[in-house]
Amino acid sequence: MKFNRLENLIGSFSLEKMKDSTVLVIGLGGVGGYVVEALARSGVGNLILVDFDKVDITNFNRQIIALDDNVGKYKVDCFKERTEKINEYCNVVTYNLKIDNDNIKDIFNTKIDFVVDAVDDLGAKVSIVNYCLENKINFISSMGTGNRLDPSKLTITTLDKTYNDPLARIMRRKFDKKIQKKITVCTSLELPSEVKDKTVIGSNAFVPSSAGLLIASYIIRQIIQ
Repeated sequence: MKFNRLENLIGSFSLEKMKDSTVLVIGLGGVGGYVVEALARSGVGNLILVDFDKVDITNFNRQIIALDDNVGKYKVDCFKERTEKINEYCNVVTYNLKIDNDNIKDIFNTKIDFVVDAVDDLGAKVSIVNYCLENKINFISSMGTGNRLDPSKLTITTLDKTYNDPLARIMRRKFDKKIQKKITVCTSLELPSEVKDKTVIGSNAFVPSSAGLLIASYIIRQIIQ
């Protein structure tokens, strides 16, 4: 049995809850890709994957789907194929689109147990958070992982408690203090490093991936608790 070691850890009842759960992952980059990978290997029965981008040569240093054979292919298609090879019982639904206020309702057309916001676009992040808050859907939002080197500084907290995170600072301006306390985020406490080319965000193989795994762990614990 593929998941017998996980079952030994969490029990058969919790494993069944994983099989019955539906997780929506929006953004399949360095963070979101590892969320999908971990959830697929944890027996999640239903995954909804959203991304508009294709695999690019610049993704190789941090994205799990970045392989020579995948360059130029849509990320949602690559992850659907990969997920089904890992867990053939996982139902994978894909949306090849960029989230905005006009289309966000289109992907929330079924019961969703958890939403992962792993997008880079600020407007899309705000739309996702607002939609989840308004519709009382459990979610976690990934803040910045770029220009950082220490994955041990990653933590899960609420938006109002974030610091040393430029993206989180901008997000805080978008929400009232009381609302910030309701927004669960994965953030780094590490100050971003200065990079030579400020037009390009520096990245590596271990901070975004660690954020993705931390988020997946949080979701699994929330589902089975």
